[in-house]
Amino acid sequence: MTQPPVRAAATIIVLRDFPGDTQVLMGQRGAKAVFMPNKFVFPGGAVDPGDGDVELAGALQDPCATRLTERCDGTPPQTLAAAAIRELWEETGLALGQNAVWSAPNDDWRGFANRGLQPDAQNLHFFFRAITPPGRPRRFDARFFLLNADHLIGDLDDFSAASDELSHLNWVPLSQARALNLPFITEVVLGEIAGLTHIGPPASIPFFENTDTASQFHRLGQSAD
Repeated sequence: MTQPPVRAAATIIVLRDFPGDTQVLMGQRGAKAVFMPNKFVFPGGAVDPGDGDVELAGALQDPCATRLTERCDGTPPQTLAAAAIRELWEETGLALGQNAVWSAPNDDWRGFANRGLQPDAQNLHFFFRAITPPGRPRRFDARFFLLNADHLIGDLDDFSAASDELSHLNWVPLSQARALNLPFITEVVLGEIAGLTHIGPPASIPFFENTDTASQFHRLGQSAD
């Protein structure tokens, strides 16, 4: 059986009211979705070609940018950050950016630019990485970014500009999130979040690497600590 190609992807974990009664932004994939139907997930998806042409108002900061180059597939860190911001915008209608007059590189970013916003990655934190195991209809090398919802622009409860890719968009209490219908890797990520004491670069990055021949667990960024 021929395996589908592994595509670079970016996912964004947005936490609200942290610390305290922390909530996490999640939505449910459709029943007819090819990949993870009916599952509750964080906003995210594959990197688009145009994400590499995006001019960021604020660049992704170190150590996150450097850690994204470890065991890298060649996708630049700033491109991954741009993809995470675009997916958040498309799937939820929530924007991470700065007020600016900006010329969008393609239609995927037109609505964002029309709001008078330029994407800003400086408050994103590389938090987790996982490659989809073989045998799935689609495979992704997904980098998960962590964000404090305080950095978003606009009404956090207004999802009116969201696409129809995710339903039941909601701020889920962190204490209840693991009771949802979740992919395995999302359960693992939520376990990591449960131990957070601050929103920032973690000491190291959990990396679940699944190749066609083996599954391995690594921690990225340890040499920098």
